Amino acid sequence: MERSAMLLTLIAVFIALVEGLAILMAIHAVMHVRSSQGAVAWVIALITFPWLTLPLYWVFGRNRFKGYVEALSQGYQEKMQEVRDQNAALEAFRAFAPEDRDDALRVFESLAGTPFTLGNTPQLLINGKVTFEAIFKAISEARDYVLLEFFIVRDDSLGRRLQRLLMEKARSGVRVYFLYDEIGCRGLKKGYGARLMDAGVLFCPFFTRRGLFNRFQLNFRNHRKIVVVDGEKAFVGGHNVGREYLGKSRKFGCWRDTHMAVEGPAVLAVQRVFEGDWYWATRTPLALNWELRPQGERKGAAVLVLPTDPACNPEACSLFFVNAILSAKKRVWIASPYFIPNDAVMQALQMAALRGVDVRILLPLRSDVRLVHLAGYVYLPRLAMEGIRIFRYLPGFLHQKVILVDDRFAAVGTANADNRSFHLNFEITLVTADAAFAARVLHMLERDFAVSREVDGRALPKPEWFFRVVVRFAGLFSPVL
Repeated sequence: MERSAMLLTLIAVFIALVEGLAILMAIHAVMHVRSSQGAVAWVIALITFPWLTLPLYWVFGRNRFKGYVEALSQGYQEKMQEVRDQNAALEAFRAFAPEDRDDALRVFESLAGTPFTLGNTPQLLINGKVTFEAIFKAISEARDYVLLEFFIVRDDSLGRRLQRLLMEKARSGVRVYFLYDEIGCRGLKKGYGARLMDAGVLFCPFFTRRGLFNRFQLNFRNHRKIVVVDGEKAFVGGHNVGREYLGKSRKFGCWRDTHMAVEGPAVLAVQRVFEGDWYWATRTPLALNWELRPQGERKGAAVLVLPTDPACNPEACSLFFVNAILSAKKRVWIASPYFIPNDAVMQALQMAALRGVDVRILLPLRSDVRLVHLAGYVYLPRLAMEGIRIFRYLPGFLHQKVILVDDRFAAVGTANADNRSFHLNFEITLVTADAAFAARVLHMLERDFAVSREVDGRALPKPEWFFRVVVRFAGLFSPVL
């Protein structure tokens, strides 16, 4: 009897602890969840079903990445003079004087923390074959170091080709630093990295769970795709390392994606983004080239490097979309594989259409993530208004992340038009304020629209009643998709 009484007491104490912890987490949700609707949902679930909801809240309830800012501050303290030199180098190539910037430029630069710089040569890389041939060529010509950062790396024909090239460069004395996301690369076998490291490549996960109190930071992703060679050339865009990005997907066949290469001062800003991510992952500073090649007049395109993340400014990516849309006077065209916008972006799109702006949204006909695709249908009926046109890309899967605003701005990067990119992912976008580059993006998107089908945002696949239920259910997961 005494043993049974003691067991019942322990069970009661454990239940009380769980309930008490659930109440504390409910208070935490009230204080920290982004929206009042989300806070109410978490509070009800935590109090009603604490056993199920507590672990879910620890993984999905966090909206700020802990420790990253503090780590970078520490790293910058260790090399303060170098940081000042980097800032001075970028400032010397400032494209627009502070008094000459319009509101859109001012917001972009404030979000980025760096200015638009002149003297850049941007190159539009359309689809995987062109992109990876350019990347492989640049790596093969590397003299000092190569920096790589990818969300997905596969041990397939493309991944092994990259692996062989990096091993060859490392053995020749070139320093190679390779950062990858643990969740995106969860299917990558250990042997792939082991062979790289045996050849001298520093192959390291981004390590989102670093730190005693960050063990549950599983919902954050490093979604950046970056390659930098010798501090002289950088690549940013939608392509990961996998044969599907070459258009060899068994499910989709054609894989439509866009990357961007750049030479000039903007490379230093891309390089600094990588350096920060590397320092977070390894706590090791890098000795990199921060000097710019001598140039005559400061010609070339104005380019801004905009890193966004859930650590420094969790709203920066969303604000970038809102600012780009609201600054449009003639057109705003957005291509994204996933479309789960927040209210601010939705309202900005509606306002643009009401002002007479040509608003177009290019989406895939089929998606590689079914739940995200279904959740996107929740938002399309709200955009079914005059001035907003929605297109579905027909030849295969559309994965590019591109924005065109009038004839002034074009952005190519890694950020999707969804809540995950807005609030949970580490992303990077190159914004180019150059009419010639914007014209190239315009022609590229016109070709994409020509092989797409315009759709009514209110229309749902048959049978509508069943699909509507599924879509509404999928939409419940929008904050974490």
